[in-house]
Amino acid sequence: MKTPSCRRTVGRMRPMSIRRLAKAWLVSTLSPGERIQVVGDYVRLIHSQNTGALFGLFRDQALFFAIVSVGVVGAIVWFHHSSGRNTLLSVALGLLLGGALGNMADRFRIGYVVDFVDVGLGDLRFYTFNIADSAISLAILLLLLTAFLSTGRDEDRSQPVETPGA
Repeated sequence: MKTPSCRRTVGRMRPMSIRRLAKAWLVSTLSPGERIQVVGDYVRLIHSQNTGALFGLFRDQALFFAIVSVGVVGAIVWFHHSSGRNTLLSVALGLLLGGALGNMADRFRIGYVVDFVDVGLGDLRFYTFNIADSAISLAILLLLLTAFLSTGRDEDRSQPVETPGA
């Protein structure tokens, strides 16, 4: 019989399993540089080996970014532990942590990150990315939303409270 905490743990591991299965399928199916169309020319899968950072910047620095990732993972865990309980913040930090761990594992294990989602129109393409990058991007949007929502609450608290008849 599964306990509620066990179910939550298994549920949190699903995105990581999906990422690993998708990447394993892609690497076994496509050679580096090879691509297949998924939705016409709009969405393609391409086997890309990113030895740098976000959007392929700073090529051939995988070990450096793997080491930096260890610090980032530690910072995420520390921040979550020290922050107040907030569901939106926890989800955002969970996505950020999952994305960082996924890319960090690739950098340590194989020396590069496998990117494979290619979207665009003709020659106008966005940078090739992976599921971990998507989780990190969504986490950043949620963190911005969290900051925006908490700023609104702080402004409400700073307004003086008027008492009737005063």
